[in-house]
Amino acid sequence: MTQQIEEITQQVKQAGEFIPTLLSEIEKVIVGQNYLTERLILGLLTGEHILLEGVPGLAKTTSVNTLAQTIHAKFKRIQFTPDLLPADLLGTQIFQPKTGEFTVKKGPLFANIILADEINRSPAKVQSALLEAMQERQITIGGKTFPLTKPFMVIATQNPIEQEGTYPLPEAQVDRFMLKLKIDYPTKDEEKTIMQRMASNNSNYKAQTVLQPEALIKTRDVIDSIYIDDNLENYILNLVAATRNPAAQNLPELANMIQYGASPRASIFLHRLSKAYAFMQGRGFVVPQDIKSIGLDVLRHRVILSYEAEAENVSPDDVLKKIFDTVEVP
Repeated sequence: MTQQIEEITQQVKQAGEFIPTLLSEIEKVIVGQNYLTERLILGLLTGEHILLEGVPGLAKTTSVNTLAQTIHAKFKRIQFTPDLLPADLLGTQIFQPKTGEFTVKKGPLFANIILADEINRSPAKVQSALLEAMQERQITIGGKTFPLTKPFMVIATQNPIEQEGTYPLPEAQVDRFMLKLKIDYPTKDEEKTIMQRMASNNSNYKAQTVLQPEALIKTRDVIDSIYIDDNLENYILNLVAATRNPAAQNLPELANMIQYGASPRASIFLHRLSKAYAFMQGRGFVVPQDIKSIGLDVLRHRVILSYEAEAENVSPDDVLKKIFDTVEVP
């Protein structure tokens, strides 16, 4: 087994040679925000969707634009507004009078990387139009189904402080996002660098393309081969079970705090993402810290708190930190 893990580690190091270059290109444009940059690359490696939450001006949109520039893939930015229609995302059928037939005009979702900017600005019917594309990687127009090209990922942004004119995301859609990231303010030194860059008329920083889609898809096969011990798989299951039945995991004080726990998607995403995190560290095996490092981002939007927790100003992160501190690490 040790020899097999060493072989996997060598494959990981060889397949992950592009990671430092990718980070370097992104850092040409984005100052700081290492947490955001790392998670965006994790989403890219796994091919899953990400929800970004933060106040305006924290480089959410710029980060996604920059990530798209580093990959030789098709990128589309969709600005969600209250008057947007599902056909504006998916496409529609157009009648051709000369032939008497309908032709399909494909919408902006037929791309590799989708930036759904301010996704909570559109009503539920528009948000729900994303569901088939996000889960099945296909789009149905007029009874005909079109598969989406790989890679395909949706990165959505939302503003947590402005509620006027917004629509809460349906739980079914929120659950399809692998990660929910909470973006914080930059440090004083980072903000000084940003200020100096933006004060210049020559602040036209641009990342170069360093990755081909074919190489990215091959990388996912290497990530799948990364070793994760049976004890760590049980650790993941115990963490998710603690969000559903805290008392069974020695957390009776959380029993009245959680209304609904995480779905099985949480276990699946924790398993896949811990491998991707190990890949970014150049390892062919998963350690408990990999699971802890990405655990909050995977679980925070899958735990629905009770009214009692909300009355006491307890956040999902508070509950999850307690779970990670209590559940025994193998």
